[in-house]
This record gives sequence, C-alpha cells and structure tokens, in this order.
Amino acid sequence: MRLNKIIQIFKIREIRNKILFVLAIFAVFRIMATIPIPGIDKIKMQQFFEGIQIFGLLNIFTGGALDRLSIIMLGLGPYITATIILQLLTMIFPRLEEIYREQGEVGRRKFNQYGRILAAPLAMLQGYAMLSLLQRQNVIESLSLVEQLSSILTITAGTIFLMWLGELISEKGIGNGVSLLIFAGIVSDVPTNIRQMILYWNPAQILSYTLFFFIALLVIGGVVLINEASRNIKISYSKRVRGRRVYGGASTYLPLNINPAGVMPIIFALSLLSFPSMIGTFLLGVKNQTLANLAQMTIDLLQNPWIYGILYFVLICLFTYFYTAVTFDPNTIAENLRKMGGFIPGVRPGKPTASFLSIVLNRILLVGALFLGFIATTPSIVGGITKVPTFNFLVGGTSLLIVVSVVLEIVKQIKSQLEMREYDAF
Repeated sequence: MRLNKIIQIFKIREIRNKILFVLAIFAVFRIMATIPIPGIDKIKMQQFFEGIQIFGLLNIFTGGALDRLSIIMLGLGPYITATIILQLLTMIFPRLEEIYREQGEVGRRKFNQYGRILAAPLAMLQGYAMLSLLQRQNVIESLSLVEQLSSILTITAGTIFLMWLGELISEKGIGNGVSLLIFAGIVSDVPTNIRQMILYWNPAQILSYTLFFFIALLVIGGVVLINEASRNIKISYSKRVRGRRVYGGASTYLPLNINPAGVMPIIFALSLLSFPSMIGTFLLGVKNQTLANLAQMTIDLLQNPWIYGILYFVLICLFTYFYTAVTFDPNTIAENLRKMGGFIPGVRPGKPTASFLSIVLNRILLVGALFLGFIATTPSIVGGITKVPTFNFLVGGTSLLIVVSVVLEIVKQIKSQLEMREYDAF
C-alpha cells in the first residue's frame, strides 16, 4: 500500500513538480555552502570550531557553511533571531501583538516582513563580529577596510538570499521553507559523519556501538511518539431547529498536541545561547582588562558542560511555554467555539472554557517541554557513555528532532494533498 502511495505521488504532476522544486533549491543551497571567502586556514578553522562547542553546533545547522566560511556562513540564524526579538516585543507593544494575532494572514505577512527587515542589520552585526573574531584568532588573514566591508555585505546578501529561498519553498513547495533549509543543512553532513564513524571503527568497542544504535532507535521512537501525541478534548455542538430540519448536535474533538511548539524552542534556545559566546569571544581582545576578564569568564562558564546543559534545558522549557503562548490563544478558541454553538461538556462557554483550555494546555506542555529538554541534552550524556565518534550528530537530540519533525510534517502535507485529490475525483 505504501509503495502504491509513493508511485502515486510521482504520477501526480503537481506534487512531483513541488518535490523536484524543493530538491533544486537544496542543490542551490549546497552550491552556495561551498563558495568560501578567500584567505582561510582550514586547519586553524577546524581547531577553532572543535574548541568552542556552541560554534560547532551552529555549524551543523548551516550544513558546514560556517566552518568553510562560505558566503552563507550565518545561515538563517539572523532571521530566526529577528523572529525571536519580534515575538518577545509582542508582549511589550500591544500594536505589534494586534498585528500578529488579530489581522489574520495579512497581519502574519506584515509581521514576517518586519522579521526580514530586522534580519539584515543583525546579519551585518553578526558577520562583522564573526570576521573580527576569526581575524583575532589568526584563522583568516587580516582584512583591509574595503575587504572587510565587502565580506560583510556578501555574508548579509547570502542570508537574505537564503530567506528568499525559504519563502519560495513555503509558497511553491511542500512544508515550511526555513525548517526545510535547516533540515537540508543537517542531512548534508550525514555521509561525512558515517564515513568518519567507519574510519574510527574499533572492534573492541562492539558493545558501545550496540548500545549506540539501541539508544538511537529509542530516541527516534520517542521523537515520533511525542510529536504525534495529543490530548483530545471533546467538543459538542448544540442543536438548531430551522423549519422542519434540525442542524448541529454533532460531537468532535479538539486536539491539543503535547509538543505544539515543534522544534522552535530548541532553535530559539540555541540562538540565544550563541550570543554570549560570540560576544564574549569578540571582546577578548579589547584593551579594557575588566571587560576582557568578564568575557573570558562568560566563555569559561558556557564551556562547562554542566552549566551549558542546564541553561540549554531551562531555556528550551521556557521557550516551549513562550512560543505556545504566542501561537495558541485559548481566549480566541473559546470565543470561536461560542460563536459556532460549540461547548466542552461540563464546562460553561466563554471564560470558563478558556480557563479550562489553559489548564489542560499547561499540564501537557510540561511533558512536551521536559521531553524537548531531555532530547536536546541526551547527546552529551550518552556520548560520554558510549564513546562513539559523531554521536552528537547522528543521534544528537537537536539535529535528530529537527530531521524527524520535518519528515513527519512533509509526510502529513503530502498525505493531505493526496486526500484532497481523492475527494476532488470523488
């Protein structure tokens, strides 16, 4: 049956063209990731990224574009950071919250446009900080003012171009463009990591490799289980009599996902944690000794695996609640149910319904937030137990969670399009 579905996908011209379009965008993305800025010492570059954990993790999300110092070295990081800033500002400025929540699709487009505008100066700032840092570490040659300015503009243009590719995928392809580009960056390094794993193969560690693959299966199963799990709330609709006909009276369910925020809390937490390390490393060379000592203290603090892991876990849990609060409004859902004549059995319409939804959502979010934090911090724990090279990539919670979530979302969208065509044919 599944084979017939796959054959059917490639028989339908529209879906086939969308898949081929996304693959073509991936090819452009990979070509851009291999175009470097001149004057790079590859050995020093590798040592630099191995020495600072946060930059190594950021390099995964750019598909290796960062350690190659390519023209898209920042990936979609500035755009994601701009989105975080704007969503935080919705809690301060009511007008911005009104645009995001109450103006429908038009408001969302305007909000996304603000994010794209803000991403440009952020990309310039991050590009300048990264180039200055790499020059100070003697990873790249000293650049003149003109060369540095042209490099910063090139890096910024690369980020803007990636944002445009993401928009194209969202409009003409299958799935969310930003998520798919991050997915492509992660998957692109799979062959290299598998090759390294084979090269470092040691028959004496057969027990560790067995444990490695067993835990890999458990992590994948857990990701799928939590992503697909939901709490169904029964919704009933009151009967309406019009003439001799009776309308309504049916029952349905409102599904509340255990992990409604998806992978966004992990991406947000990673983006937020990258700033102190980047700024601290950038400030190491300043003449003010107090500021330099503070920067070194910050870097040493984040290099501690326990402190980094705890901060990462806490930020993921907080962003899970924050992102859900921004995207899911119980008051709006309760009001829509009231207008449509729907109600939760045993709960009065209006504010009591909104309060009930908030309580249920907060309870299941606790499970989702703890799961995300556990999956994201698993690699450092299990990697130390198994001693298997490249564990952080192959089973690393952050990478794996994004890959599995994107694949599940793509499968859902393809299924919905196939079902839509079946209904049209019927």
